[in-house]
Amino acid sequence: MKLSLPFTALSRLRPSQHRCLRVPPPAKPRRQSYTRPSFAPKPTPNLKHIRHNPGLYEQNCVDRNYAPYARNGWRVLELHEQLVQKRREAVELRQRNNVIGRRLKGGGAEAGAEKEDVGREGLLEEARSLKRQLAGFEAEEKGLEGEMERLGLELPNLSSSLTPTGRDAEVIGHINGDTPPLHSKNVSGKGHVDIGRELDLLDFEASATTSGWGWYFLRNEGAWLEQALIQYALSVAHRRGWTVTTPPSLVYAHIAHACGFAPRDQGGEQQIYHIAPPPAPNTDVNNKTRDDQDQNNPSSLVLAGTAEIPFAGSLANKTLPASILPRKLIGPSRCYRAEAGARGVDTKGLYRVHEFTKVEMFAWTAPATSSNDNNDHNGNFETEDLASSPANPQADQVFNEMLAIQTEILTNLGLHARILEMPTTDLGASAARKIDIEAFFPSRATDSSDPSSGYGEVTSVSLCTDYQARRLNTRVKFEDGGGTAFAETVNGTALAIPRVLAAVLEAGWDDKVGGVRVPEVLRRWMPGGNEVIGGKEGDE
Repeated sequence: MKLSLPFTALSRLRPSQHRCLRVPPPAKPRRQSYTRPSFAPKPTPNLKHIRHNPGLYEQNCVDRNYAPYARNGWRVLELHEQLVQKRREAVELRQRNNVIGRRLKGGGAEAGAEKEDVGREGLLEEARSLKRQLAGFEAEEKGLEGEMERLGLELPNLSSSLTPTGRDAEVIGHINGDTPPLHSKNVSGKGHVDIGRELDLLDFEASATTSGWGWYFLRNEGAWLEQALIQYALSVAHRRGWTVTTPPSLVYAHIAHACGFAPRDQGGEQQIYHIAPPPAPNTDVNNKTRDDQDQNNPSSLVLAGTAEIPFAGSLANKTLPASILPRKLIGPSRCYRAEAGARGVDTKGLYRVHEFTKVEMFAWTAPATSSNDNNDHNGNFETEDLASSPANPQADQVFNEMLAIQTEILTNLGLHARILEMPTTDLGASAARKIDIEAFFPSRATDSSDPSSGYGEVTSVSLCTDYQARRLNTRVKFEDGGGTAFAETVNGTALAIPRVLAAVLEAGWDDKVGGVRVPEVLRRWMPGGNEVIGGKEGDE
């Protein structure tokens, strides 16, 4: 593999002195209809850093296509100033209340500075009035704190300084050659859909009958290939010390939300499949929206779009000893995505589906430095000068290890691919940095003049800093009185099975043989150690 940039460079956040783009007043953001149940982890957005750097967060939102939330940081600052003023007024009221209390107990000497001559009944009435005012202040404080929390949680993670700004990814390396293979035996550019139908490996018609568009049946060697890919990916990570774990497919909606997976995207399109709860007695469900029903059901369940969600949620409200980190999991799971996308040549067949198997990697790491635990602590974000913030070698080491696992797998599968540093507009809410690997699909190479023609994403790895841990209350305890801090998380796809299976079928198709050559590393899991699916093994 040839890399044009070293992967050891650590992700530092964009410095606050960067130019802040002034944007027109944004459209009113679409607020998610969401109520966090009482048993959910208590999130802790870094409000101190947000109010100290509202311009940084504004620019970050603009860069990441979160323009409707660009003013959230400024609003947090305004609300905090209101909160400080309310607390000052409350202190004055409490001081006056204490004076009245001493006078009512006969402490006239202590209150001799007061010149007014107020009778006992007058003092009692004033005390009752102060109590009502203080109760009102407490309610206003709670409201201001809740609004600041909501605004902070709506903001996406800050982008790494290594993340390109804009819409264009940066090619930083290749796998199995710098260019697509010139001597491919798939001269015809035959696609995996045609290959699968010809060899009786894929059945989209049957799934259309049972489930609709976006589902599929794997048949015969197609089903065996799925299992072989799973086993191979697990074996690669297991050799490196990763713990194999199989997660549940159903998770609480608040766990998915904390991981950065909103029920609907910014355009209002559904992203997550919800499990409909039984209607409450005497409830007219016809007059309620899906979100309304979820809001009234604190234990709402959703189908996980990735094992990242149950893996991250498994240590919610936990404090981990720093000595056991990094903690690294890998496991296969079924994944469910409501937003399978529009039909077209780039989404044809297995490339974009509603349900699929994926082998996911997930890890918790310690922050770069320890600090006494407080609501505003963030290992990398505590200082206002972000350019001097400490790097996190542990998180970056795991990030690079995930990338190495992905590279090893695709190299040994014989797939030509390119490695991309993804731009700000392509990052999900939780990611500070993301690298994608795109495999080459002969059937997608429709424009020889376009260097990106023919490539499609098959894996990714994301560095999420403490974004998820703050929302799931996952902390790290340091030894020798080092205090606690929020953990940092890293996640990556070892293999998205349908896409890689499609790439294997297309890369392995031999027009002359009329079959698919199975990558050598998968043959041990194929029936009879098959070298070729279809055709004749003796043909060349």
